[in-house]
Amino acid sequence: MGLVVIILAAGYGVAAGLLLPRAAYRLSVAPGEPWRERCPREHPLAGWLGPPRCRAGGAGERHAYGPGAAPVAALSGAVCGLLGAAAGGRPEAVVFAGVAPVLVLLGLVDLAVHRLPDVLTLPLAALTAAGLGAAALLPGAAGSWRHALTGGVALAAAYLVLFLINPAGMGFGDVKLALALGVTLGWYGWGVWAAGAFLGFLYGALYGLGLVLKGPGGAKKGFAFGPFMAAGALTGVLLGGFGA
Repeated sequence: MGLVVIILAAGYGVAAGLLLPRAAYRLSVAPGEPWRERCPREHPLAGWLGPPRCRAGGAGERHAYGPGAAPVAALSGAVCGLLGAAAGGRPEAVVFAGVAPVLVLLGLVDLAVHRLPDVLTLPLAALTAAGLGAAALLPGAAGSWRHALTGGVALAAAYLVLFLINPAGMGFGDVKLALALGVTLGWYGWGVWAAGAFLGFLYGALYGLGLVLKGPGGAKKGFAFGPFMAAGALTGVLLGGFGA
C-alpha cells in the first residue's frame, strides 16, 4: 500500500509540475503590474497551465520562456513522493500531496520577483484547512483539525509580528503563506509545528549567512524567504508523518 501511495503521489507531482512553468512566468511580475499575457517575443499566451513553449510566430517555430518544465516536474514529483511516503495510506496524504505543487509554484514566483501573490497564498490556506477538515472525518487520520487551525493562526500571527517590527526584512506575502504552512504543521501537533517553523528560519538564516560570507555586497542583498519557509514546513511534516 505504501509503495502504491508513493508512486501515485510522485506521478501526480510530476504531472502537475509539467503544467506549472507557464503559470510561474505569467505570475512573476512586480506588485501592481498586471499578470503577463504575452511571451518575451510578444506572442499571446494561451491559458495559464502548460510547458514554457510558445508556438506562435511562424510555422513550426517554438521558443522557450520561464522556468524549465523538466526540473520543475522533478521537484514537484519528489516533494509529492516524499509526502506520500510520510503520510502513507492515511487520508491526509491526499491533502499534503495535493497542495504541494502550489507551494512549488509559489517558490518559483518568489525566487523570480520576491513576491507571493494573494491569488495563490489565500486560496492555498483555505484549501489546506478545508482538506484537512475533511481528512479528519475519515478513519485512519493521524492529526487534529483543531490543532491545524490553531497552528495556522499562530504561525501567521508570529510572522505578522515580525513584519510589523521590520517591514523591510519580510514581506506581507510571507505572513499569508505562514497561514497555510501553519495549518499543515499544526495537523501533527505542536512539536511538529515548532520544528517546521524553526527550520524555516534556520534554512533562511544559513542562506543569508552564505550571502554575507561571499563579501560586503552579499550582506545587503535581499532574497526570497518563501522557499525556505516551505522547506522548513516540508521537513516538519515529514518528521510528523513518519513519526505518526
